[in-house]
Amino acid sequence: MGCFGFLKAMMIAFNGIIFLAGIGILGVGIWVKVDSGSIFNFLGKIDNVPPEINQVLNVGYLLIAIGALLVVIGFLGCCGAIRESKCMLVLFFMIVLLVFIAEVAGAVVILVFRPVADSLFEKVGTAAVKSIQKDYGSNTDITGLWNTTMDGLKCCGFYNYTDFTGSPYYTAHNNTYPPRCCLVVSPCNATMADSKIADGCFPKIKKLIDSNTVVIVGVALGIAALEICAMIVSMTLYCRIKSTRA
Repeated sequence: MGCFGFLKAMMIAFNGIIFLAGIGILGVGIWVKVDSGSIFNFLGKIDNVPPEINQVLNVGYLLIAIGALLVVIGFLGCCGAIRESKCMLVLFFMIVLLVFIAEVAGAVVILVFRPVADSLFEKVGTAAVKSIQKDYGSNTDITGLWNTTMDGLKCCGFYNYTDFTGSPYYTAHNNTYPPRCCLVVSPCNATMADSKIADGCFPKIKKLIDSNTVVIVGVALGIAALEICAMIVSMTLYCRIKSTRA
């Protein structure tokens, strides 16, 4: 009974954390869909963006779906352990197993189609630069969204300050660049922008991801290990409850 009680308590605690995490991710997903100044809404307003980016723009829905799934998993795990419900424990096991299989399949797809993703980002970059050169400084929505993005990420343009060359802002401000491109020094001419070397937003995000690859892989492996442990514990509880009631 001591081992059974320990596994039951661990199951309740573990799934309680999953339930709370699901609520958090669900909240972030709703925020992404509601916040008009997010980077995803910004990308959606750029002309000539490749149609493949629609999958990226749906990240808010993806977060909502993941959050809802985690809430369901946490609920089934907690209630299944507390009430010693075989039905809930089996449902918990099946859902976690499906999630685990989907994660493995997703990892394989990402590895196989990495060149396709690189090509997609290149198309997005071309469209973003064209949007800057056409609308930055004349279109208040595009200008505001770029300013919000650059202030938030502490970056300049999509690739670098040269993205703004020829834009309405550049022409209207005597061939100068936004202050963020000179690390908030104004006026920001080509010489100052070149000496300050403010990172572009895309290279900065890419550098952040690349520098944390080990952490990301470690977290992914940790999640996979937890999922395997959760399936083992749920089946152990199921078998114990079944044998006790037999």
